[in-house]
Amino acid sequence: MNAVDLQDLRRIAAAVARLRGETVRDVTARSDLRQLKVELESGLILVVSAEKDEQNRPHLEVDVVEAPPPATARQQIEVRFD
Repeated sequence: MNAVDLQDLRRIAAAVARLRGETVRDVTARSDLRQLKVELESGLILVVSAEKDEQNRPHLEVDVVEAPPPATARQQIEVRFD
């Protein structure tokens, strides 16, 4: 294992560690099974992707992101005309 692989594993472990104690709300897999999306009750989303790099080697990506706020929750400026 080279240093880049070890850094990837540390980044993945840190991302997954954020999910301790979370409750899963929904899980979706792409039809080609290259991506898995796990939605959590807190609004966090775990995305696991499997791709091939330029040398045709498998590459695993794991990210934890926050769900975008709903469109109705956009902040608006209130202006009163008296």
